[in-house]
Amino acid sequence: MTSPFDGYEVEPQLRPRAARYDFDLDAALDAVVVLEARVPADAFTAASLGTDRLGNGIVLGTEGLVLTIGYLLMEADRVTLTTNDGREIPAHVLGSDPVTGFGVLQALEPLRLPGLPLGDSRRLKAGSSVILAGGGGRAHAAAGHVLTRQRFAGYWEYLLEDAIITEPPHPHWSGAALIGAAGELMGVGSLTMQHRTADGAIASNNLFVPSELLPPILDDLASGRPAHPPRPWLGLFAQDAERHVLISGVSPGGPAARAELRAGDAILAVDGVPVADLADLYGRVWACGPAGATIPLKVQREGDVFDLEVRSADRMAMMKKRRLN
Repeated sequence: MTSPFDGYEVEPQLRPRAARYDFDLDAALDAVVVLEARVPADAFTAASLGTDRLGNGIVLGTEGLVLTIGYLLMEADRVTLTTNDGREIPAHVLGSDPVTGFGVLQALEPLRLPGLPLGDSRRLKAGSSVILAGGGGRAHAAAGHVLTRQRFAGYWEYLLEDAIITEPPHPHWSGAALIGAAGELMGVGSLTMQHRTADGAIASNNLFVPSELLPPILDDLASGRPAHPPRPWLGLFAQDAERHVLISGVSPGGPAARAELRAGDAILAVDGVPVADLADLYGRVWACGPAGATIPLKVQREGDVFDLEVRSADRMAMMKKRRLN
């Protein structure tokens, strides 16, 4: 059977070698499966994330629970898991959490796979050895290391306080497993990034969401309950600029669009307090109250500076409701 990951293989010289590890490497890699999600064309996230999404899932135990990165699952009405031996198994979306970025599914048939034990990534430091694993076995795994730990603010109103940045870059990072030296799950792949090396070259790396964020919310996600109270969402895409935040786009039908904010506007302050970067903006907005709170902004548009109020929303309320496969 042809793997849906054909074309995403890791270069042979980067693949992990079993002799270097004290755990069963192949059993650990078998716990990572290919994930394919289909999303309706009229879904809220269809335009930004696509309707056919390909990534990875990580088996957590013997009960068929599978962990992934949440954007793969948002509004999906059909999900299929493919194991390393080619079995295709349908799965049902249980929930996704916009705060951490995690998503959880339930396999609808026995997976008959070992689960990866959850580890604690807080002991990973710059230089720590790790394995970056996608579904497909050793050909889709890379022996790498942690480059750094850092705060990360995403342009889609997302903030991760202690992201794990790794190299070499994995060719298909979405939902990939970050495996530690003892064979435990240390993180879940979220995105690819770029950085400038000491000699001025541009290099790529991956960002992983730390595994220790999962245990406090796993029961809620597995039960289909919200893992966190909904935060106020503005529906904007933004980036850091000099001493302020610059809007690069807005979600159609979202609060920012309804307030007539647009690309090129600069956000100078929230509720009278100046904001210097994305992390500062998100913290100020989320401090204004729960989803639905009115957010006072000071905005610069070309040469004009003006105040306006944006009635925030619950991002998840914009999504199509899940249905059973």
